[in-house]
Amino acid sequence: MSSAPPHATLPISKPQPVPTATQSQPPIATPAFHAFITHITDSVRQGFSQRRPWSELIDRSTFSRPNSLAEATSRLRKNSSYFRINYVILLAGVLALSLLSHPFSLIVLLCLLAAWLFLYLFRPSDPPLVLFGRTFNDRETLGGLVVLTVIVVFLTSVGSLLISALMLGLAIVCVHGSFKVPDDLFLDEQETPATGFLSFIGGAASSAAATAARPAPSVSVRI
Repeated sequence: MSSAPPHATLPISKPQPVPTATQSQPPIATPAFHAFITHITDSVRQGFSQRRPWSELIDRSTFSRPNSLAEATSRLRKNSSYFRINYVILLAGVLALSLLSHPFSLIVLLCLLAAWLFLYLFRPSDPPLVLFGRTFNDRETLGGLVVLTVIVVFLTSVGSLLISALMLGLAIVCVHGSFKVPDDLFLDEQETPATGFLSFIGGAASSAAATAARPAPSVSVRI
């Protein structure tokens, strides 16, 4: 008894997935973003290492009332040069406490910062940004972010909160710098270039741009 011939198997082509708008978008410029975060972290760590002892900042025996406006200005200039990092930390602390006491403003600022980072600063320039089925070029994206920033800062309570916190921090710095008698140990100290907290923005931007300009990843950073 002969066996039945085997059935022929027809080749079936596997359907290819259709690329969507989300899949077509390349990821964020990861090397540049990592370089930016790394430089900020290193700068903050370096700034903390250069701060003066807090016990020296709040030593009550070195406080006295200035005799004139010129003396107060001279004290403020010398103390701001010597306690530069401490004053920046103080301003950042006042700003952080103000934002933590207003969670809505903090969330709005974080969302605005994320929009700048992921939609413009570290987003690859090719292909263009696609949102809600519409394509936006770099100029339109920048214009939209600028308008959004103006709305958030000037048309909401975020702007007044930031200004109030900065004014309070500057007032504390000015009062402290005017009433603290400069120590003889640093009267002749020359002012050094800004380091730490005061230089991480420009340095981070240049570091990120240099990383993005390497030939391996074809990604550009618009800073």
